[in-house]
Amino acid sequence: MAGGLDAALARAQRLGFLGPGPLDDQRQHAASLVALLGTPVAAFVDLGSGGGLPGLVLALEWPSARGVLLEANGRRGAHLASACAELSIADRVDVVVARAEDAARDDRWRAQFPLVVARAFGPPAVTAECGVGFLAPGGRLAVSEPPGGDPGRWDVEGLAALGLSPPELPTGGGASLAVMTLADPPGPRWPRRAGVPAQRPLWR
Repeated sequence: MAGGLDAALARAQRLGFLGPGPLDDQRQHAASLVALLGTPVAAFVDLGSGGGLPGLVLALEWPSARGVLLEANGRRGAHLASACAELSIADRVDVVVARAEDAARDDRWRAQFPLVVARAFGPPAVTAECGVGFLAPGGRLAVSEPPGGDPGRWDVEGLAALGLSPPELPTGGGASLAVMTLADPPGPRWPRRAGVPAQRPLWR
């Protein structure tokens, strides 16, 4: 299966869906993020899945979990669907081509997930607002962070308005996460309509 993942990531890089750095490093970074998440959950969303990191690694590392790879770009979505078929995980991993703001208001996905992950989705305020609508009560939003983490990127009052806790910042294996927890069902206001979280972020 590792060979199949390598082939999928190499194709994503050729298509411009992953950065130019060594694929071994990018794959290992994703594996370190998964390790930081701890105990597997039953279901997850990879927000803005792009070339498939960390979503494909997460799906392979957690073979009992159902997943949603959410991607607004149709070409990237087609790549992800092909990768899932090649890796024999399409029966439990859905590729959803949609804006996060729209998908988070779809009854199939809203407030359904114990975990939302994001890597390079957008600025903290945008990622938090777009991710919160998918979380079930008690669910975690886990965002890949710059090396060492930076709590100053996450405005506690802005997170509280979304119903999210202040971030925990676990690090290890060359990876860092900001992890926020949702106490109650997501508020009906969040997320705002498509484009608004980026145009009028809750904090900068």
